[in-house]
Amino acid sequence: MIVKQFAYLLTFVITTTSFSQTTLLDSISKKGVSFATISFGNGNGVFADDEGQFVFTKKLYSDIDSLFISALGYKDLKLATSTLKDTLFLAPQPDLLDEVIVTAKPTGKFKEVTIKPVGHDDYYKCWLPTIESEIAVFFPNTDTKPKRLTKILLPIKTEAKTWRKRNRDNHQKRPFSTLFRVQFYQNNNGSPGEVLTYEKIVFIATEDTKSIFEFDVSGFDIFVPKNGFFVSIQVLGFTDKNGKLLPNKKYQEVKTRRGIVKVSTTFRPLLPFTDEISEKKTFVKRIFLNGGQWVLFDKQNIKNSNLLNAGLNNYGMGLKMEVYKNQ
Repeated sequence: MIVKQFAYLLTFVITTTSFSQTTLLDSISKKGVSFATISFGNGNGVFADDEGQFVFTKKLYSDIDSLFISALGYKDLKLATSTLKDTLFLAPQPDLLDEVIVTAKPTGKFKEVTIKPVGHDDYYKCWLPTIESEIAVFFPNTDTKPKRLTKILLPIKTEAKTWRKRNRDNHQKRPFSTLFRVQFYQNNNGSPGEVLTYEKIVFIATEDTKSIFEFDVSGFDIFVPKNGFFVSIQVLGFTDKNGKLLPNKKYQEVKTRRGIVKVSTTFRPLLPFTDEISEKKTFVKRIFLNGGQWVLFDKQNIKNSNLLNAGLNNYGMGLKMEVYKNQ
């Protein structure tokens, strides 16, 4: 996908001569390990790009002395930043590579069923995505008929370039180009469990993306498990004009009375949350903290959330599926 490159993004790109790029390779195939997670051990981190490349420099992350690298289907790797090399090899774990929801496509008649998304245009009722957060939504399976997922319906909210003109129909939009990853999880007693596929499924959103983005996943032949499943999205970062993940600085340093605090950069688009769904079906996790444990998006688990205080406890993701007659 070709996307626009905008001047404001260049302010985030690392231009220092101390630039240090590392490539993660599969130790057997020698191919790049795309979108691996590089955790700093302090609740912060970055992601590798589609070729397994990431940037780490002590000028940007002077307080980090260890890296924890993980990727689906590979053994974790821990190393000191002082020993960081241009190339690192990750060892595959073949026993983890069975894709449990990719099966042969059924034959015969089917009907298309839509689970409608729920969105809105209120800036103040939106989640601000950061590099450390992932949002998962539960979808139950209500009968035994085979169901093949065709599209994920994602409500998004773009912003006006000029705040005072935000309510005008012809306002200019704030430009962005953001790469997201989509993942699917088993239903583990009502919470997201093991991943259901190791496919690398990503999409790019820009200011021109429609308010309900229909992301086509029909080519992956994903079938709904009998006890339902979770669909998640997470930000990987800004991209260049060719859709390549940029080595942006993901945190801003803010001076406080207690010292320097790292604040996560927020990415666009915004994600509208809603109070129109009665069931609590949205889970969140901080990828680089607490082992990436999932928690229900609820006041009992998350304190001081403006969204929860306003009764907005769900992200209104929708789906389209082919529902086949029983064979």
